[in-house]
Amino acid sequence: MNLNKPNTRTYSFTNLLRLVFVFSLVWMTSCQGTDVKKTETPPIAEKVSIAEIEAGIKAYIEKETEANGGIFPVKDEAHDLKMKLVRVHTEYLSNLGPDRHFACVDLVDESGEVFDVDFFMEGKPGEMTVTQTTVHKLNGKPFYSWKQNKEDKTWYRVPLEESSNQLLGIVEGVDSFEFYYRVQVPPLSSKAKIWIPVAASDHYQKVEVLEMKLAGEVQELEDRDFGNQLVYMELDPIDSGKEIFLSYSVERKEKGPYEAPEPNPELYLASNRLMPTGGRFEEIAMEVLGSKINDSKLIQARALYDYIIDNMRYMKFGDYGRGDSNYACDSKTGNCSEFHSFFISLARSVGIPARFAIGASIPSDRDEGGIDGYHCWAEFYADGKWWPVDISEANKYTALATYYFGRHPANRIELSRGRDLVVDPSPESGPLNFIAFPYLEIDGKEVKAVSSFSFLRKSKS
Repeated sequence: MNLNKPNTRTYSFTNLLRLVFVFSLVWMTSCQGTDVKKTETPPIAEKVSIAEIEAGIKAYIEKETEANGGIFPVKDEAHDLKMKLVRVHTEYLSNLGPDRHFACVDLVDESGEVFDVDFFMEGKPGEMTVTQTTVHKLNGKPFYSWKQNKEDKTWYRVPLEESSNQLLGIVEGVDSFEFYYRVQVPPLSSKAKIWIPVAASDHYQKVEVLEMKLAGEVQELEDRDFGNQLVYMELDPIDSGKEIFLSYSVERKEKGPYEAPEPNPELYLASNRLMPTGGRFEEIAMEVLGSKINDSKLIQARALYDYIIDNMRYMKFGDYGRGDSNYACDSKTGNCSEFHSFFISLARSVGIPARFAIGASIPSDRDEGGIDGYHCWAEFYADGKWWPVDISEANKYTALATYYFGRHPANRIELSRGRDLVVDPSPESGPLNFIAFPYLEIDGKEVKAVSSFSFLRKSKS
């Protein structure tokens, strides 16, 4: 059957308990955090609890996974997939009537693509049979929606003419742009030192330096642990008021999970000055995971990801912007640096390698102009892959929570990765916490330098 045509197969749900709860979700909100209105259909007493339905679907997936050599097969009209469980959406589990149930499940295939699969089940807990599986979404983008027949009240699928995340700030595929980095040297009465990151190419971004206008005595550096490139300048009063300028041509690919060797635990399970592990972070992580502590690292990471989305607020207030996990834990607020530092502290505390990166997010709704500061994100390691996550963006746009678990869009540039960067020469305060904006030191103290980012898009696809 072609998914581009409505599925005329109907389902008689005469005993629906939550008819609209399951199927009246608009196309971008199935399995997402959206309030759903109740129908006038009188409720039917639940025969099976939501917890029992969850246990039933997990038991079914585990049984089929074991029978198929460690993978869960999913087939529908357009897909033949080999999957692993990420998450059962308990908020969308539902009874459809006596011994009939619905479940919405996130599964990941061998390439790292995250699929949202609708399950229809019959039977009692421990004896459930899945009568139909349908792939609903890929990385948060739906293939179809549901409509109800007014006459007989049955439901059928309808295709979506177009599905795009671009309006929500995401450029999929490839983005190509020029990126401009400007710093204004303040008035100086004595010597000063400044460290600036230099964007480098990797598998997901191809970077060409177009122009580099520096000041003072210049030295190229590489940090000890992560391979970040930096320029270091020693400035004199004669450099007062000068503009430091770097421009790049960037071609960036959308980033998904990618295979990599087992990471160094001394870097990716360790404590950092503002991103500690153990103690209360381990206690919180263990409480969040509960019985999931026996599940895969992928399932555990998703549980921690959801916990932060549900419990933190994006708010630039107080001592934010330093990536301080303790501040994030206490205030439950912060910007992207707090969101991802808190996640990394929790993940590392239960043995999930994780790392921090920072750069800038390029606007998707215009092709030139200024950029509102830096943006940072994280990755965790599970199943032999690094998995990109962007929890602060998922917190802002909950409809994209599935997308941002395992994806970074093409419209961004990475300037550096890691925390507590060790460089030589080093600031008097010690290793750099992280670096996107310049780090300026005068008389041994950090001074904020006026800086800005801007861009000019060349193409996107």
